[in-house]
Amino acid sequence: MTDENETKITDQRSALAVFLVFLRLGLTSFGGPVAHLGYFHEEFVVRRQWLDERAYADLVALCQFLPGPASSQVGISVGLARAGLPGAVAAWIGFTMPSAIALILFGYGVIEFGAAVTSGALHGLKVVAVAVVAQAVWTMARNLCPDTKRATLAALTTIVVLAVPSPLTQVGMIVVGGFVGWAMLRVDGPTDHVDLDIRVKKGTAITALVLFFAGLIMLPVFASVYPSQTMALVDSFYRAGSLVFGGGHVVLPLLQSEVVPPGWVSKDAFLAGYGAAQAVPGPLFTFAGFLGTVMTDTPNGVVGGIICLLAIFASSFLLVIGTVPFWDSLRRLDVVRNALLGVNAVVVGLLLAALYDPVWTSAILSSADFGLALCAFTLLMFWKTPPWLVVILTGFGGWALHTGLMV
Repeated sequence: MTDENETKITDQRSALAVFLVFLRLGLTSFGGPVAHLGYFHEEFVVRRQWLDERAYADLVALCQFLPGPASSQVGISVGLARAGLPGAVAAWIGFTMPSAIALILFGYGVIEFGAAVTSGALHGLKVVAVAVVAQAVWTMARNLCPDTKRATLAALTTIVVLAVPSPLTQVGMIVVGGFVGWAMLRVDGPTDHVDLDIRVKKGTAITALVLFFAGLIMLPVFASVYPSQTMALVDSFYRAGSLVFGGGHVVLPLLQSEVVPPGWVSKDAFLAGYGAAQAVPGPLFTFAGFLGTVMTDTPNGVVGGIICLLAIFASSFLLVIGTVPFWDSLRRLDVVRNALLGVNAVVVGLLLAALYDPVWTSAILSSADFGLALCAFTLLMFWKTPPWLVVILTGFGGWALHTGLMV
């Protein structure tokens, strides 16, 4: 399919169009949750213009507030805004399916999957995340921090988050940013952001929120009253997806405490899957598919993997459907718009902090790494090279550096 033909399809507001866009992102979005936000920004703000800067930053701010995988929730929100509930499902399937399939296959013992990419190429994929996140920070800062107050707020956010690394610190800074925006910043003139056009009835949204909290309260009861391995898995993975703040990297140790001590998954198997999860594109929450596959008791295999995937992502769907429609209405109010000026500046600061740690610190280990990242950034920012091609080129560059072909 040519890029021109794909553009014709994806210009339509259909679940199929949403699926095709997110499938490509699911195949090429290496680098973890923060890098995913950079890929989304390039695809939906810069290239397709489905959202403007403020609408996108507002969504990121909301999903930083919510527990669960922030990048997946932003993707679900974009699909919801573009094509309603079918679009939300299509966005999740497209973005999640490639890494879920890869990790389930790895769970079946396809060790060649982990060895198919050399350590140098894997390092190259970490390097390209530096370029992707740097591009997103650069572009968002120019639009969301155009004055001294907001630029200072973004810088202070970066300093505080790096000094006190914690998901609670991030949430706290978003609250501070909202207060600063409400007290010190003002929107001049009529709103210029693009409405999200969420096609979800308020009754449906309220029902989703009720179901979210009902799952937290009732699933442990059901697991106790009707003991079975299936119910225990649903309870554990739903709770993991519902209570973790900070995204995919934070959920991994939480899952370890859920599946290793009871003997559901061996420590060696968990560590092997942990490594594989770092090597695949898409959301880290798909690690749940691997765990479900290698369970010592049934359900396991493909069935176990699917059960764990649905359980860990269920809360994300319910929270997005339950909150985004109200968010779209609230963000039109003047007092909220003022607060969001500060919140959006904080979002830039959060991304800048993440650009340094963990993205930069885990990828830029030498001057050659820096040169490779600079090349990737130049291709993205100035040559407007498609991100998927930059991923391939940088992965090859990392492999070449690792094998000594590039000096």
